[in-house]
Amino acid sequence: MSKFALLFCFAFSTLSSFTALKRNDEPIIGVLAQEVYSPRPQNASYIAASYVKFLESAGARVVPVMINKTLEEYKTLFNSINGILYPGGGVSILTSGYANTARIFYELAIEANSRGDYFPVWGTCLGFEELTYLTSGKMLLSHTNTSGVALPLVFTNRSRGSRMFKGFPSELLDALASEPITENSHKWSLTLAIYNSNADLRKFYKVLTTSSDGKNEFVSTMEAYGFPIYGTQWHPEKNAFEWTKPYIPHSPLAVKVTFFMADFFVNEARKNVHKFEDEEVEKRALIYNYNPVYTGIKSAFEQIYYF
Repeated sequence: MSKFALLFCFAFSTLSSFTALKRNDEPIIGVLAQEVYSPRPQNASYIAASYVKFLESAGARVVPVMINKTLEEYKTLFNSINGILYPGGGVSILTSGYANTARIFYELAIEANSRGDYFPVWGTCLGFEELTYLTSGKMLLSHTNTSGVALPLVFTNRSRGSRMFKGFPSELLDALASEPITENSHKWSLTLAIYNSNADLRKFYKVLTTSSDGKNEFVSTMEAYGFPIYGTQWHPEKNAFEWTKPYIPHSPLAVKVTFFMADFFVNEARKNVHKFEDEEVEKRALIYNYNPVYTGIKSAFEQIYYF
């Protein structure tokens, strides 16, 4: 049996054996920053505030994960937070500071989970695309006509036993399958055909849903088999917290999707017991130390944190 297979089996047993006795009711989740297009002092990277609100709505606090830090700084931060979210955006998944930081935390998460230290990872849109690259080591994305459209989900048979959707009420699952309430803002997608042709992705990720642009069926939601690693090509955070585009759905059920997705991931983070070395260090790390800027007049985001 290969080393990876051994790690995979151990991680799977860790997923199965976690008990509520270890629950962390004060989870802190990192959100990865990324480069701005025209950097200036104190304005070189950013996080859209909707990702922060998304996590806070389910009872988590947020720490910004800055790009271009040292490996030792990242290791210290990894051992202080309870999960990480890779947000959407427009930077390279191969060469950016976002990509490099995502790789480091992905590798740390694989190592930690493989030895029983439960650490969840979530990728949205660009973050989803980053996960496909980190797992396969290849750029496997294809152009799709999905830049600014709300779509329904097509649930696979494997979604029935998924960790992600098992707590969703039937009314919400029915709405996701029949109504266009998942917002898509991406030009690149992982087609189902490419997923099926790549052994690394097939072994690692379970496809929970697909979507279509009318010509191409692509993977829209996935979760790892043996690790708490999750990805959505669509944006669950936008339904409740972004208002700049007319195609963002805001119906009552669409907003419930935001909160059920957030609740799921924050509860995953509650299974991790990492802590900052002391309360003062924790306070200095929290995103409360930064003020979001209103950008809705000129941006796709209502508010942005700049660093």
